Amino acid sequence: MRLRRGIAVSVVAGGGAVTTLLVGLVTNAVSDESRWPGWLGWLREHAWLSFVLLGVTTAGLTALLAGLSEARPPTQSGSPEDAAVPPEAALVLRSLPRDTAAFTDRATELELLMESVRAAQEHGEGLPVHMIDGMPGVGKTTFAVHAGHLLAERFPDGQLFVNLNGHTTGRSPVQAGEALASLLAAVGVPTQRIPIGDDVGAVTEARAALWRSRLADKKALLILDNAASYRQLQPLLPGGSGCLVLVTSRKRLVADEEVVMSVNALPPEHAVDLFVRLSGRPADTLDRNAVHELVRLCGCLPLGVSLLAARLRHHPSWTAANLRERLVAARDRLGELRAGERAVTATFDLSYRDLVPERQLFFRQLGFFPGTDLDAHVAAALAGVPVVVARRHLEALYDNHLIDEHPGSRYRLHDLLRDYARGLAVEGESLDHLQAVQRVCAYYLGALAVANEKIARGGAAVPPATDDASPVESPDLESRPEALSWLETERANILACVRRANGLALYDLVVRLAAAMAPFLRQAGPWDQAVGLHRTAAEAARRTGDQRARGDALAELGVVRRFMAAYPQAIEALNDAVTAYEAVDERSGKADALNQLGIVWYLTADNEDAARAQTEALALYRELGHRLGEANALADLGMTYRQLSRFDAAVEAQSDALAIYRELGDRYGEANSLRDLGVVHRLMGAYDLAARHHQDAWDIYRELGDRVHQAYALNELGVVRRLTGDIGGARAAHSQALTHFAELGERFGRANSIRHLGVVNRTSGNAAEAIRLLEESLDAYRELGSRGGEAASLSELGVARGIVGERDGAIENFRRGMEILRGLGDRCGEAEVLNHWGALLLASGEPTPARRHFDQALTLAHDIRCPLEEARALEGIGRCDWTMDGPGSGVDALRSAVTIYRRLGVSATVDDIEQLLVSWSG
Repeated sequence: MRLRRGIAVSVVAGGGAVTTLLVGLVTNAVSDESRWPGWLGWLREHAWLSFVLLGVTTAGLTALLAGLSEARPPTQSGSPEDAAVPPEAALVLRSLPRDTAAFTDRATELELLMESVRAAQEHGEGLPVHMIDGMPGVGKTTFAVHAGHLLAERFPDGQLFVNLNGHTTGRSPVQAGEALASLLAAVGVPTQRIPIGDDVGAVTEARAALWRSRLADKKALLILDNAASYRQLQPLLPGGSGCLVLVTSRKRLVADEEVVMSVNALPPEHAVDLFVRLSGRPADTLDRNAVHELVRLCGCLPLGVSLLAARLRHHPSWTAANLRERLVAARDRLGELRAGERAVTATFDLSYRDLVPERQLFFRQLGFFPGTDLDAHVAAALAGVPVVVARRHLEALYDNHLIDEHPGSRYRLHDLLRDYARGLAVEGESLDHLQAVQRVCAYYLGALAVANEKIARGGAAVPPATDDASPVESPDLESRPEALSWLETERANILACVRRANGLALYDLVVRLAAAMAPFLRQAGPWDQAVGLHRTAAEAARRTGDQRARGDALAELGVVRRFMAAYPQAIEALNDAVTAYEAVDERSGKADALNQLGIVWYLTADNEDAARAQTEALALYRELGHRLGEANALADLGMTYRQLSRFDAAVEAQSDALAIYRELGDRYGEANSLRDLGVVHRLMGAYDLAARHHQDAWDIYRELGDRVHQAYALNELGVVRRLTGDIGGARAAHSQALTHFAELGERFGRANSIRHLGVVNRTSGNAAEAIRLLEESLDAYRELGSRGGEAASLSELGVARGIVGERDGAIENFRRGMEILRGLGDRCGEAEVLNHWGALLLASGEPTPARRHFDQALTLAHDIRCPLEEARALEGIGRCDWTMDGPGSGVDALRSAVTIYRRLGVSATVDDIEQLLVSWSG
């Protein structure tokens, strides 16, 4: 293929050159300004023929290019909807699956494994990866799990089991990046710290690096089950030497520095011993020849031997000879089409036909499950039976070795049994498949509604069930922790259902499941997984022509993009959502999208756009009587007014929002409004009131278990403490906030904490450390696209550089910061920079230009009622006048500054000015 394409490209390139030549020749042929030698002169003499030849060549190249375009696979467009791919997730168990009684003598393999581990640990060497390969049904997973249980005490830091779906029918192999996300979450990494992004390769590398660092000094056991390729599992391998990794695969995944262990079919004698043990019959009561023939007929595979023994155990009247006759008949019944797999499939067929009809139907329905493991509730929905009946069926199938049990009363079909169950139902031609998927999706929608009542702010945001949906029994989820645990357990299965529903063109279910998972994915992430889900939902809604549903999906996509700090993409998705809502006059959805747009514009300091969006959203919410929406819009509008230095308007909007939140009992909204009111009051100089608001907000966040916003409240408390002279308290608050943000992976909050610590270091006299921290925060803000944060860092960098004598660098920082602040309309920030700049000029012996800066700052600060900057400006004016006109000049300005500083409680600055005034008077 590559060779043919290369030849074709060469032909096109050569043709292009000929075409260019012909154009030149034709042009020359109709001109008298030059002559062409030799055979080229013929073209000049036959100009019109040259034009014809040029046209034929161009047409031929066009046809060739068109053919190449058709031969290439279509490329994805840049539109999120067109690039929609349903997300995948890995099933990770935090403990090993149950050890099975079906395990029989693998003494040689076990001893090899145990000795390899012992030797490595005793010599302090790195543990090699152990690759366990073998044919389907040979017992690879059983061997790995059994060995894991025997070795568990050697790995006290935990045991993890991951199903990579390498050979699971109906499931795509789990991508390494998704497996890493699940593993990181399983070992306690907060979702916000798991790397995200659109570059799959880069994200996978970043997650792998975090995974390696997390296990660097641990002694943990990791079983990577059902691997498809070495490429799939390589990023999952821990970097530390103390972790043991067992990999199972049907393929031989050979790599350097690894121990390869092939698990083969049991030796006949071992297979016979396993059969006798599981049959429940005394060995001397069994026909040994018949048993030998039975295990031979099923290929001596543990899976087949277990099933045959279970048949005999459940039929006390049968003899081994009776069972052999039935097995032979089953093999003949399967026919030549299954000749290659009859060795084990015949045992499935024999066990299946021994089930009562209703259990046969139940077993077939299990083959339709899109996920990996299930509980009684899911099985009940899948088969359309009560939970109590499903539980009875599952227990019977487990007892008959037709299903495996996992921790937490969960069950899983072996991949071969899953294939067999699907084959019985003739998947793809059976209406049962479609109906089973619809039933299980309906179950998950109902269960998600229950879970969302515990985790979603303002209640569950799940679309109502369709009129024809059968009632389902939902799990008992009594608390938020229970709901979150259930969601994490079912995440991979629900996403698998979305993929299956999408493949079956059940687009309404895709849309509804995505909406139902949105509250959980907002909180738990990983957010790039949520992006894939909402893109899929948006495309599904587009296919059905449901503009409202498309708007909902795009709005959620925008919210998640905001969480990822991908602000341009967030704005694009939210604008598209507004357009979709307007097309169907969906005012509630439009208001929500406008509210989210306003938040994004606030974060990027596009304050005028933010205020306009929030004002429009507020009007819509009030028309609709949507009190929570009204409170949200007011709160976000208050934040925007605060950023515009419209402090009175900010207090009014935020106070109105606070009243509504308290009326609704919305503690989260109450805490947010209190925190922002604290910021506004701090800017207005009411430090005691600001500190109380921040403390009250922190108390509520702690009550809610919201560590991210606890950290934001700590940062605000730290600022108040610094301004009131408590430098130690400020440093402690900002350091604690930084720790929270680092652990949670909250990039914007982390940048804030670093900037505030830079200011604390500058205030306490460590200018060099302040510069280092402020440069770090500046880089972070630029990466995030936060212009307000960039301006704040530049302003503080200017002060710190001025202290160490870098005058030109300081002025450049002030100038760049001022440009940003003026573009943002942040007049309080502008006054602060003018005061800093004036102080630098005064210290540099330039009191005249310094006074001009202070004068401008005073006008701004007075207009917006920003008392701290007003006092700083007055102090600067007084000191400039003192310097220019001699002692005693500027006294009025200095005394006015002292009055404001005293009201604010800024005692250190008051003492400094009063010493100056005393020296003059006395």
